[in-house]
Amino acid sequence: MKITLITQYYKPEMGAPQNRLYEMCSGLKKLGADISVITGMPNYPTGRIFDKYKGHFTSTETIDDLEVKRFWLYASNKKSVLPRLWNMVSFSVTTLFSFNYLRKRKNDLIIVESPPLTLGLTGWLLSKLTGAKLVMNISDLWPLSAVELGAIREGSLPYKVLAAIEGFLYRKSVLCLGQSQEIVDYIKDHGANDVYLFRNGVDPKRFSNISSDKKRAEGAPVKIVYAGLLGFAQGILGICQNIDFKELGAEFHIYGAGGEQKDIENYLAKNSNKNIFYHGKVAREEIPNVLGAADCTLIPLVKNIFGAVPSKIYESMAAGLPIVFSGEGEGARIIKENNLGWVSSALDYDALKKNIKMIVDSPADWDIKKQNCMDCAKNKFNRPNQVKALYDYIKTKI
Repeated sequence: MKITLITQYYKPEMGAPQNRLYEMCSGLKKLGADISVITGMPNYPTGRIFDKYKGHFTSTETIDDLEVKRFWLYASNKKSVLPRLWNMVSFSVTTLFSFNYLRKRKNDLIIVESPPLTLGLTGWLLSKLTGAKLVMNISDLWPLSAVELGAIREGSLPYKVLAAIEGFLYRKSVLCLGQSQEIVDYIKDHGANDVYLFRNGVDPKRFSNISSDKKRAEGAPVKIVYAGLLGFAQGILGICQNIDFKELGAEFHIYGAGGEQKDIENYLAKNSNKNIFYHGKVAREEIPNVLGAADCTLIPLVKNIFGAVPSKIYESMAAGLPIVFSGEGEGARIIKENNLGWVSSALDYDALKKNIKMIVDSPADWDIKKQNCMDCAKNKFNRPNQVKALYDYIKTKI
């Protein structure tokens, strides 16, 4: 079975999509698939192409026994519409230069990661020209997400164009993968021929160095950790401004980079007495050790994006860390249904304070949620098991 994944984001970039796609490809290869990757020049989250790749239109390298072909794109992390649009469209255009490579490979399947939605059109055209079948891997729903983020208005011309592209790609794909139940239900209702729930999940083996017998240090502050993107959607700055972890009997340890980083650093420099500590960026390989040193994780979302489930939820499960979740949506439901932590509404700092206080005061409840996290990571959201099930399913599509 020959497969090529086309995605704008991939290693060595940091981020949830990059990690998920890397582990999917590695897992499929181990199961016997001949798989390669077509992607952009790495630039996330800085919005600048990494030094090693500057000045090249295309490059080819091997990452962990996977062939990775890269093409130039316009790199930008600006929030304004035009730079973001050109960032997506530029890669959708330059990827067309992979035609000869794909024609020679004679793929059975081309899997396209969306967003960006325009890349789906590129993938469809390349699949038609090379005789491969198209599989769409939907991480975020466009144009719905663009409306929720305020980038476009529902009913506007851009919305209608994107909605038409969306429906076209669903109909032309032999299979659409969705990262959440909300996404799967949505694409099924919007014209997809076949849908498959392929959650982000986690490989528990990555966290095998964390002792399952770990106990909270008696009398010590509860160590709460956030490791991930410091973007405006996460709202870490607002949490720093509104919560005094010291008076609650806790510590808050922050790892990551992003748009709010400088503001967080500046705020903490002037407010050093709240038991909040910023430690800088952390590589994916270091995540198990970072989580292993904590008692629980804080996972906030300022605004719910339909279908989005933060990947940090799955990593917290595998590390045996109960989750303090601030937000709505499917992520909140997963935590509640499986009793993995404490949930409050987005930006409700009073409710968040109460939950943190409950953690400090209820070690027995912490023990129960810790065990539930490990059980879910092992049995319900186990990524190697999910990849094996995906491998078996996509074989039926050839």
